[in-house]
Amino acid sequence: MTLLQKELEERPTAERALRALGKAVGLSRSTIFRHLHAPSSASSTNNDVELRGQIQSIALEMRSYGYRPITEELHRRGVKANHKRVLCLLREDNLLCLRRQVFVRTTDSNHSLPVYSNLARGLALSNINQLWVADITYIRLRREFVYLAVILDAYSRRCIGWALSRHIDTQLTLKALRLALQTRTVPPGLIHHSDRGVQYASADYVALLQEHKIQISMSRTGNPYDNAKAERFMRTLKYEEIYLNDYETLAEVLASVQHFIEAVYNRKRLHSAIGYLPPAEFEASLSPPLLS
Repeated sequence: MTLLQKELEERPTAERALRALGKAVGLSRSTIFRHLHAPSSASSTNNDVELRGQIQSIALEMRSYGYRPITEELHRRGVKANHKRVLCLLREDNLLCLRRQVFVRTTDSNHSLPVYSNLARGLALSNINQLWVADITYIRLRREFVYLAVILDAYSRRCIGWALSRHIDTQLTLKALRLALQTRTVPPGLIHHSDRGVQYASADYVALLQEHKIQISMSRTGNPYDNAKAERFMRTLKYEEIYLNDYETLAEVLASVQHFIEAVYNRKRLHSAIGYLPPAEFEASLSPPLLS
């Protein structure tokens, strides 16, 4: 018990005591009140230890999370925490630093195949299966490169199709598209958006889209912002999974990418654009329930 608390207990009226003590030591009544109700240093330390453990667990699992997504995840776990306190603890534990690496484009837009107008620019989305976005990136192994093609639902951010190969060709993108078609219902008006790469402009790829009556949309030349959602996914994948590993074989990459997409990105990773929910949970929350 502090001297201040002891003094107040011995006074008949707490209000009178606060005024008297405040006047004597030159402190306001509100300052004294905060002192009385502040947790003990031992209690505060214990709380910080527990909070640190939770923060470190989240930061290590979701390695590119900033302090706001971490705070949201803490709240989802029932942990009360202010985002400023989370930021402070992240700084103290040096968990805010992530190494940024160069993103390399992999598609070749210099070809004579037909290209299509950008139908996605300025499109207001209100549902899943209105806009699918596609992209390709490379993954470095010790002795070679492999290539990943993905398709995302632009509304929910869910990865609905992906494929991995040693060859960056139309078969790679076709495999990702076929997976998306297997897992989704194609409603009238669905748009497929990509860059102008030869893999997306090829006759076989265009024919499969047209067979399912999917509208074709392509980015303007040299404008990465036209396909920002897909490129943001690739960035997330690289920073949170690929750059943290040293792959030797295609099988290792395949297992790693599959786990990240299916178990982490789609089902656990929070997205600020959809109310800090994982894509699968966001889709399940849509009302009325939407069939994928």
